[in-house]
Amino acid sequence: MSYKYIENEPMSRHTTFKTGGVAKSFYQINDIGDLKAVMKILSESGEKPLIIGNGSNLLISDKGIDRPVIDMRSGFDFIEVKDDIIHAGAGAILSKVSTEAYNNSLSGLEFAHGIPGTVGGAVYMNAGAYGGEIKDVAVSVDALIGGDEVVIPAEEMDFSYRHSKAMEEDMIITGVTLKLNKGSKEEIKEAMDDFTMRRKEKQPLEYPSAGSTFKRPEGYFAGKLIMDSGLAGLKVGGAMVSPKHCGFIINYDNASSTDIYNLICKVQEEVYSRFGVKLEPEVKMIGDFS
Repeated sequence: MSYKYIENEPMSRHTTFKTGGVAKSFYQINDIGDLKAVMKILSESGEKPLIIGNGSNLLISDKGIDRPVIDMRSGFDFIEVKDDIIHAGAGAILSKVSTEAYNNSLSGLEFAHGIPGTVGGAVYMNAGAYGGEIKDVAVSVDALIGGDEVVIPAEEMDFSYRHSKAMEEDMIITGVTLKLNKGSKEEIKEAMDDFTMRRKEKQPLEYPSAGSTFKRPEGYFAGKLIMDSGLAGLKVGGAMVSPKHCGFIINYDNASSTDIYNLICKVQEEVYSRFGVKLEPEVKMIGDFS
């Protein structure tokens, strides 16, 4: 077996917020054999791991994680293209898959250009932007369930807004098959450049964050509710509601996870107080924040 085992690994190295305490047990795996071996060890000890990719949607407690962490990035970062089909591993960066689609004149993944997460995380939460979502292009999902490798048709993944079946079941996503459309390279590039420009203009990309902090409430936009509540620039410790895009909470000055968590709570309270709307975090919070 070729996996690497590390004790007391700082999770600030593995999240886009650049915060978080240590993981007592951290596994870097290199292939499906490693994954099966580690899962066998953990199932025998009754431990349920946290599976991570790029850590772009995670807020890890400053107190750290007692659960084992499995890093999927290095072992599952393959991208294979055949005709109009892309098969990508869970550890592949989604924006790289989008670029590979462009290189092969394939349209349908332009929305993903600039999304910092991995394929596994994108499938797990049905990531999307600018009117596109993973569910629009997914054909099937590769997963490990109870030690068995399975292929799940996309229609059985229960995809909806920022949701998939993987959130409810003990399923480790290992890859995805996407069906795209042959298109004009010029038009694909134009769309990708447009989305990139919009992101740069409207999002605080110069600061560590987890992207959109809150899910879109039905009938509203989270960023507008936060702005209309007068919370642009609100700070707790080193965390701030971005004045550039109020839907983003950023680590602007060596914030702790506790700073970010407390600011999330403060924003939720203020928006509910003003508008009666409950903002639900899109960011997954792991560990003890009490």
